[in-house]
Amino acid sequence: MQHIIEGFLSFQKDIFPQRKELFRSLASSQNPKALFISCSDSRLVPELVTQQEPGQLFVIRNAGNIVPSFGPEPGGVSATIEYAVVALGVTDIVICGHSNCGAMKAIASCQCLDPMPAVAHWLRYSDAAKAVVEKKTWDNETDKVNAMVEENVIAQLNNIKTHPSVAVGLRDNALRLHGWVYDIESGVIRALDKNSKTFVSLAENPHVYFE
Repeated sequence: MQHIIEGFLSFQKDIFPQRKELFRSLASSQNPKALFISCSDSRLVPELVTQQEPGQLFVIRNAGNIVPSFGPEPGGVSATIEYAVVALGVTDIVICGHSNCGAMKAIASCQCLDPMPAVAHWLRYSDAAKAVVEKKTWDNETDKVNAMVEENVIAQLNNIKTHPSVAVGLRDNALRLHGWVYDIESGVIRALDKNSKTFVSLAENPHVYFE
């Protein structure tokens, strides 16, 4: 914990004074243009990967970058999506998975999650992705996990479309959805292409999006 405190003290002493004007402008309001939904994994830092400043990304992070379908008892993810779209007026939503995802590995390997019942319940929102992956035969576990990561991004994109605020935004052409997979080792991002329905290099296809 001490290194975290020391990090804050360093920020307060060395970084904050250099960015004082930025934080002063953010003190009373924010105007992010994108909602970024990613895994809680410590190896994926949305602001670092996208090189965004404070105030530019509205972020949701949870195990498995999961978005439950809209239901009669909306939870925190649903409320945050609605706030981002309706109150903040974001124009883009990114759902970003990543390589070597522990949540997706647990699903792909049918890991016993009895000691973590809340996690087991949460990962049921990836059942659609699991069903697609389980229909195929895989040569090795790595390929299966990679497929699970991709299919989970697709499943969560389909889930988010059930949210009324998102459905209205898509209908009015005021909102775009993006599905990404970040590779931790290489730093490469692959994005889901709406035409080919495959993940392609974002660096080579910077204008690609899902819907």
